[in-house]
Amino acid sequence: MKNDDVSTSIWFDRVTEAREARDDLRLALRARGVTLPSLGLDPSSLATDPARPLVELGRVTPAVARDLARALATAEEAGRE
Repeated sequence: MKNDDVSTSIWFDRVTEAREARDDLRLALRARGVTLPSLGLDPSSLATDPARPLVELGRVTPAVARDLARALATAEEAGRE
């Protein structure tokens, strides 16, 4: 395998992992009634070599921030039971 092929494979694997993490987070939040409208991958983190993809949580309204806080508090309380 050539270096370019290896580099492309590493990039693809890392981006795939980041996409799956983003999707897992989206589903977990949705199950708690929370939607992060800007949830995605940070484009600039995809341009590095090798790629170091970051999941961008984005900006939210105060209402969404409160929903997220409530969802996390509910999960924490459920973990104590």
